[in-house]
Amino acid sequence: MIQNDPQMAELLQAEADRQANSLTLIPSENHASPDILAALSSVLSDKYAEGYPGKRYYPGNEVADKVENLARDRAKALFGVSNVNVQPYSGSPANLAIYCAICEPGDAIMGLNLLDGGHLTHGWKFSMTSKFWKSVPYHMKADGTIDLDEVRRLAQENKPKVIVCGGTAIPRAIPFAEFARIADEVGAYLLADISHIAGLVAGDQHESPVAHAHLVMTTTHKTLRGPRGAMIMVTQKGLDKDPELAEKIDKAIIPGLQGGPHLNNIAGIGIALLEASKPEFKDYAAKIVSNAKVLSQELTTHGLKLVSGGTDNHLILVDLTPTGPGRGLFADLALERVGLIANRNMIPGDPSTPFYPSGLRLGTPAATTRGMGETEMKQIANWISQVIDHIKDYQLPTEKEARLALIKQFKESLKTDAWYDALRSEVKEMCGKFKVPGISQIP
Repeated sequence: MIQNDPQMAELLQAEADRQANSLTLIPSENHASPDILAALSSVLSDKYAEGYPGKRYYPGNEVADKVENLARDRAKALFGVSNVNVQPYSGSPANLAIYCAICEPGDAIMGLNLLDGGHLTHGWKFSMTSKFWKSVPYHMKADGTIDLDEVRRLAQENKPKVIVCGGTAIPRAIPFAEFARIADEVGAYLLADISHIAGLVAGDQHESPVAHAHLVMTTTHKTLRGPRGAMIMVTQKGLDKDPELAEKIDKAIIPGLQGGPHLNNIAGIGIALLEASKPEFKDYAAKIVSNAKVLSQELTTHGLKLVSGGTDNHLILVDLTPTGPGRGLFADLALERVGLIANRNMIPGDPSTPFYPSGLRLGTPAATTRGMGETEMKQIANWISQVIDHIKDYQLPTEKEARLALIKQFKESLKTDAWYDALRSEVKEMCGKFKVPGISQIP
């Protein structure tokens, strides 16, 4: 409880109210358990622990060593690997550390193009990962699947040091075995970025990359439902390729890129890994996928077009181009107005720009954490369909000034159009039936 800062306490309560009375449909967001939230606000926040267990630069780390070792041991057991680094602050520095560990400046790296569903740190042109290394992006096909023929051709032509598979907007299963064959053909490291699907891997709802990849990176929130952090795992295949790979990863984190690890976060990761090892987590992971499939089917029934026609995991990508290009902005603002929190997103071959994308990205992890099921997914699809139909006359102009004027007009309409009020009440009523874990602890 915050006792001496009423302004901050009020803001935290406002965020708790926002989460409780709206529905998170962003696939990269979830709700951590009360135990994880307790670890994040624990006395571990006060302790410096530069280095690794048994090799710290500060004294007073006997407990810190046990906390980190416990988290590492749980990750090893859950994912079936022998080496895990739990210190990365998030996914972006984790990927950067991997490149630093195995690449020289100027080496080629391959990753899915950002506009096709990749991540900034997979070599996007404005990311430092494309300034330090030569980025060779591959792409999605029109049907929403990865163009593996292009991946093989580009790999043979460029001989990359590392090939990254995974991304931020991939609704279908990632073909790890095929990526591994291509990487092995050209002598590249295969890095599986499973940030979005780690919880599904742990819950047996997606194939594990451990047998195929040399390195596995994941964030620890999203489907894994932990705090916002990351882990780097070195597989046996990775050690067979380079017996010093785990040591190189550790050195890339510290002293290479980071200082003291966030012990409170590592404790939270450890708790999340324990939660993910329990039988009920497998039920949760299965429910995430079944909810996503119901939601995708219902959206299709309502006439919405989906990238790849559906989903194999937790993520759905709606293609709004049948109603006009660049309408993701209008969709996510209008949905937020009624309490449905999704996000605008590029689609493969998007005719618009990243600032005004033509897609809408949806996910089921947070709703599933709250206990929602098939009935709620059908209702959510109905609400989404109603909102998108309501805003169908808003078409994005090509001329800049006209575009800005229309967006301003649209935002004003969200405040004045009473049509949204009824749906907002319905969403709030449904949310009131499904508790957000840990909300009672804020502030």
